[in-house]
Amino acid sequence: MTEHEPEEIRQKVREYYTAAAEERASTSSCGCCCGGSDEAEPCCGETSSLYEEDMLANLPKEVTELSLGCGDPVTLAALLPGQTVLDLGSGGGIDCFLAAERVGDEGRVIGVDMTPQMLERARKNKAKIGADNVEFRLGEIEHLPIADSSVDVVISNCVINLSTDKEQVFREIYRVLKPGGRLAVSDIVTNGELPEAIKSDLAAWAGCVAGAVDVEVYRRAIESAGLVDVEIKPVYFGPEMMREAESHIDLKDLDGIPPEKIQTAIFSARITAHKSA
Repeated sequence: MTEHEPEEIRQKVREYYTAAAEERASTSSCGCCCGGSDEAEPCCGETSSLYEEDMLANLPKEVTELSLGCGDPVTLAALLPGQTVLDLGSGGGIDCFLAAERVGDEGRVIGVDMTPQMLERARKNKAKIGADNVEFRLGEIEHLPIADSSVDVVISNCVINLSTDKEQVFREIYRVLKPGGRLAVSDIVTNGELPEAIKSDLAAWAGCVAGAVDVEVYRRAIESAGLVDVEIKPVYFGPEMMREAESHIDLKDLDGIPPEKIQTAIFSARITAHKSA
């Protein structure tokens, strides 16, 4: 546990992303956590490095400039036409719009976000794009405004790590997934527990660092919710991302972790699981 109450952390995260929405965060500034590659290529602030180039061709800059993720859960999800997709912490809507292209007119995409300013941006983006098969709802990922067993695929991009109750998030994911439904997320995890000084830093929580838990703790939270076939594949950060992460924390608080080892101590991951049919 951190020294901060969950609501205090939630409010800090909300303020952080409200500012990002209001300031029309540009890709020259890394708003959250940006993923690299298995070869640790730099990517922070480069939305195009998270996705295949042709995926972004039909999206305006109003969408791509507000990508605050750490990976590409849409490709990871292997979406099919006609599916219903739920995006946890949908932000400006980039993954919702990419998913909408994959599921087609017969499919449906729902984005849930707890920040009203982000929802406003997302809805403006929806109108600009004309994405009729996308809708956005206000809500917290621990208490989803979604019916039981109504979703084929749940995606998320660097959001679950921000929750102070990840076990509840995965219980909610299990609840809303249809039998046989799929989870596909990009998120931040650690190799070992973070020092308490980092966990208690609210700025680091909002920056996707302090909220991260050990990869095996993350796995157990998914499995304890009832999901099966959990796969977690690490994606190590490049030097630009590490400089961004270090800007949120004091390296002296890393409690014996050498700076050169932070790259493998804190990393993005591609995470998949299923709900049994």
